[in-house]
Amino acid sequence: MGAMQVNLIAVLVCSFITFILGALWYSPLMFAKKWVALLGKTSEEVKQGADLMMYLMAFVLGFMTCFALAFVVNLSKVSTFYDGALVGAMCWIGFAGATSYSSQVIFVQRPATLWSIDSGYNLVSFLISGAILAVWK
Repeated sequence: MGAMQVNLIAVLVCSFITFILGALWYSPLMFAKKWVALLGKTSEEVKQGADLMMYLMAFVLGFMTCFALAFVVNLSKVSTFYDGALVGAMCWIGFAGATSYSSQVIFVQRPATLWSIDSGYNLVSFLISGAILAVWK
């Protein structure tokens, strides 16, 4: 198998979309209030812990995830929006969803609702990114 070509522009765009989705997902418009309550913190405590490095790391980790997903999408040889989203869904089920449920809900014993909020964000990110990466080669 030769070197796999990955469209870095598409990966970067997906990384930005994932980052913006996270900002929206964890905002008061969507799940911030419930998420903060499930963490057992106040909004002020969460805001105090936020700094530029945290956001930079979130973007870098999102880029790494999108890059790996692009590799899987390419290996899958899919080229439609639907099939890309399906690859994203399967990656979420097998790698992000199941693993995070096991570690966070079963072993750490965090509320399943907290997992649902966090993992829902991951699922939507994987669906959108998989779809984009499949059609933008």
